[in-house]
Amino acid sequence: MCAAVLCLEGITLGLSTPVMISVSDVDTGTALAVGLGLTVVCLLLAGMLRSEGAYAVGWVVQVAAIGLGLLVPLMFFLGAVFALLWGTAYFLGRKIERERAAAYAAYHAQQSS
Repeated sequence: MCAAVLCLEGITLGLSTPVMISVSDVDTGTALAVGLGLTVVCLLLAGMLRSEGAYAVGWVVQVAAIGLGLLVPLMFFLGAVFALLWGTAYFLGRKIERERAAAYAAYHAQQSS
């Protein structure tokens, strides 16, 4: 679920680049570096989620997406929405993993008896 959130967030952050340039009058180089840079980070991070450290970087990306609201005010809202989706996917995924491990342990204990 977290990978899906990052992919969708990457698309949103990529589309914020032309908005920064045309609506918010951000310098083109800055807009490209920030918007497309965050897009690439999101997409690469989605493939690295097997590592626990990638989840920590995912939280940093959420803060950066909200911080992008300083350049594009709508990103305060969109960043918060994606942070909420990220948090939900993260904590729900952890819960599912714990329950799966407990069910497997119970099944394994029953088979051993």
